[in-house]
Amino acid sequence: MSRPRSTSSPSVPQASLSRMILAPFIRTVRILRLPLPSNLPTSPKALLTPLVVNVVSALKRLDTSVDPRKTLEKLSRHEFTIWNTAVWVFLSLLAASVLYLNNSTFLKIFIPTAYIIALLIPLTSQFVLPATPILSWVLTFFSAKFIPSEWRPEIHVVLLPTLESVLYGANISDILTRYTHPVLDIIAWIPYGIMHFVFPFILAAVLWVFAPKGTLQYFARAFGFMNLFGVLVQLVFPCAAPWYEIIHGLTPADYSMSGSPGGLMRIDRIFGGTGYTNTFGNAPLVFGAFPSLHAGTSTMEALFLTYFFPKYAPFYWAYACTLYWATMYLTHHYLVDVVGGGCLALGCFYYFMPKQFKDLDTGIMWDAQNEPASTTRRAEDYELVDEDDAFDRAMDIAGNSLGYHISSNTASSSQNPKRAEEGKASTSTTAQKDSRLRPSPSPALSRSPSNINASLKTEDVPKRPRAASRAASLLGDGARAGDAGKQRVD
Repeated sequence: MSRPRSTSSPSVPQASLSRMILAPFIRTVRILRLPLPSNLPTSPKALLTPLVVNVVSALKRLDTSVDPRKTLEKLSRHEFTIWNTAVWVFLSLLAASVLYLNNSTFLKIFIPTAYIIALLIPLTSQFVLPATPILSWVLTFFSAKFIPSEWRPEIHVVLLPTLESVLYGANISDILTRYTHPVLDIIAWIPYGIMHFVFPFILAAVLWVFAPKGTLQYFARAFGFMNLFGVLVQLVFPCAAPWYEIIHGLTPADYSMSGSPGGLMRIDRIFGGTGYTNTFGNAPLVFGAFPSLHAGTSTMEALFLTYFFPKYAPFYWAYACTLYWATMYLTHHYLVDVVGGGCLALGCFYYFMPKQFKDLDTGIMWDAQNEPASTTRRAEDYELVDEDDAFDRAMDIAGNSLGYHISSNTASSSQNPKRAEEGKASTSTTAQKDSRLRPSPSPALSRSPSNINASLKTEDVPKRPRAASRAASLLGDGARAGDAGKQRVD
């Protein structure tokens, strides 16, 4: 009996349910050309192995010693300057002033004692010392409620909405709060009420594991001083938030008033709780609208991720822009506050950047060791390699070693005298630049191609692997071509 033929065409693929569900998302990704990775791991082992390797490498860099003498020895070798001494004097005086205002005698004794002990033990000092600006910010923020009202300046209520109308032509924050919806409340609550407090710890872990050495210390210093400066500005220049204008209008404010959760009150209603109402109602710093540290924190996080992991920069800044909108949608900040927080983050990011991350000629020093603050690096201390120069040197060395090299300037001088003069000038300029930026070549350099390859590897690979590999590959091609030509001549 013959089998009945199928009426369906075999050339038409049968779409599965999963493919039908994912098709719109795949099409959106292709249209937007999002920078998704091309080699996704296909197994848990392939996914976890790089992570485990980086974590183990980061753990090996830790100092596990608990001997305080090691810390005292490092302190004796430390070179004190006016700048690094002034920073520690400022932080010490600020902490002493804040602790003096604190009403708890236990905290006045416990906090300095615990901090000094943590500094003396090498195992803890490697974390506590870079985190000192962050600890100073937290201590200053939570102790602001102990400052007497008669010591505080006048609260500005009208200034920020007036500035916003003058600078931007309208009260942007008021426009964004006219239409609310539970879905928009959730979208604003996730970055503002959750990710703002969690993401700095996640970013610190990512920088410690995957970023070059010294990045976590750099992040702690820039992030801590940004928040500390922001709190000090809020204490010296107190301003009312948009929620105050909604509740009290433009009437004068005083320090006896309690804070308000603003738009986060709708989140408490959605989940049936009072967490944000109690937290913001008992906030130690009520009138701290300018600058927005929510905006500053998201800007700092986006800057660090963009600088060290630039492949997914659109996603970082999409998160930052979402949080900018959330601060105004939830009536906690004006647009002026958002701009001020972003500018503060940008200034701290570039001001506290270490020297090994600023040198654009050599790129990021991923293997750089931690150095004293007084150590200064110059461009001449690095081995700057240009790919074209590396190519020219490789071909020159290959030709000289094989005795089969003809200068391009000599060959073209008879045809174009002007070009020959330009070539001589270019050669002299390149030689001067090489003499400034690179050490003089060893006179004992062997003439064999293998030794030339080894020389190029030892000189170029540590600083510019791409230039060295290109030069070495071109050198190999030149050497092989030279051998073939020499055989033909023989």
